[in-house]
Amino acid sequence: MKVCIYGAGAIGGWIGVGLAQAGCRLNVVARGATLEALQRDGLSLMRGDVRTRVTVNAVVDPEELGVQDIVVVAVKAPALAAVAERIAPLLGPETVVLTAMNGVPWWFLQGGFGGPLAGTQLEAVDPGGRIDAAIPARHVIGCVVHASCSLDGPGVVRHHFGNGLIIGEPSGEPTPRAKELEALLKQAGFEARLSAQIQKDVWYKLWGNMTVNPISALTGATTDLILQDDLVRGLISTIMLEAREIGERIGVPIAESPEDRHTVTRKLGAFKTSMLQDVEAGRPVELDALVSAVRELGQHAGVKTPFTDALLGLARLQGRQLGLY
Repeated sequence: MKVCIYGAGAIGGWIGVGLAQAGCRLNVVARGATLEALQRDGLSLMRGDVRTRVTVNAVVDPEELGVQDIVVVAVKAPALAAVAERIAPLLGPETVVLTAMNGVPWWFLQGGFGGPLAGTQLEAVDPGGRIDAAIPARHVIGCVVHASCSLDGPGVVRHHFGNGLIIGEPSGEPTPRAKELEALLKQAGFEARLSAQIQKDVWYKLWGNMTVNPISALTGATTDLILQDDLVRGLISTIMLEAREIGERIGVPIAESPEDRHTVTRKLGAFKTSMLQDVEAGRPVELDALVSAVRELGQHAGVKTPFTDALLGLARLQGRQLGLY
């Protein structure tokens, strides 16, 4: 099976190593130092002091690879438009595009999902519908990642904790290809499961990180310190209640309270969010997929989001000042 990892960062590399060990022929689209490292040394995964190294075919131009069976898109949301512009040579009629990304994806309201909003294009994540035109929802199987990984260096991924991959068709159907992918991911060593409504899993993960991520970026604080502050935790809870109301109106109700979710987050300990890591590294921040899209969904659903708006405004201003948004 021919698999291409488009975005050989921490999560993409982690998934790629597993699929290579499961016998897939692994291709990678990369550039710069990552391309050079992959061509020279292969792709490595570190678990503690244990290194797993796999051979990959790394190229800068997707046209060199041709049609793939699976394309794993694991880039940060700000880079997705550039991927969409170049992905066409990898896609055949039967190619599966597995989207292992944070936040609200461009296909979120496809597949008959969203009630009265079904089929609505979200400008926050796909201005003008260019991504949808390049990667139609019929190719997509969504993926929610429950794992923490980072990069020790180009082509060297470090796995910290978590091994979960939740996948699902935008339509929610348990299609043969989705079942086959679930089996392949299990064979590759992941705790994979097929969801009957992948949008619900996307929304539940977003419900926690749409607040803690930008607040950590603004303050430089880890998640434990953020939740220890009563006033900050109260703000987070209020924003989560706005998002929960939106979810109820579009078909992804959440029965839990914000405090229930805070209990889950506290178990991570002194965790540095991905957005804080991006700010510290000078990388573009994923504000639109994590926060702007929620605001836009609220506008479509008729839900007022004053606290979400305030958080977005502050984080957006910081991103612009730092040249990261």
